[in-house]
Amino acid sequence: MRRGHLDPVDRVIVVALQRGVPIVERPFAELAASLETTEEAVVARLARLVSTGLVSRFAPMLDAEKLGGAVSLCAMAVPPDRFDEVATILAAMPEVAHNYEREHRFNMWFVLAVERPEDLPKAIARIEAVTGLSVLDLPKLEEYRLELVLPV
Repeated sequence: MRRGHLDPVDRVIVVALQRGVPIVERPFAELAASLETTEEAVVARLARLVSTGLVSRFAPMLDAEKLGGAVSLCAMAVPPDRFDEVATILAAMPEVAHNYEREHRFNMWFVLAVERPEDLPKAIARIEAVTGLSVLDLPKLEEYRLELVLPV
């Protein structure tokens, strides 16, 4: 199988995993049975999809707020010549879930997740101190849930 290729079984696995993984002792066994393959084969395929970059990330989505923490969407206006430097700084911070570039005056966006709500302003202040740039804090006012399953 060439790198960058999804065969029909890979496609079924990716679509199924977008819908969620059951919280059971052996979550891939049921999927394997539906594909008439083994649990080990499903796990190996998923590992290959991640290692080749066809799947960029496979990890649980935890609700920090339900766990007593806080989450906020943030943005910064980063000078283009400092963008990679600031992205590297943010990526090294455990509170930063991910960061990405946008074509806008506020060109760097990131999600902060902290263990306690009172830690959010401290994390923002630390980012501002380390980068010398202001952080625009955009806290969630209302939550919307979308089930997005992308065709593959």
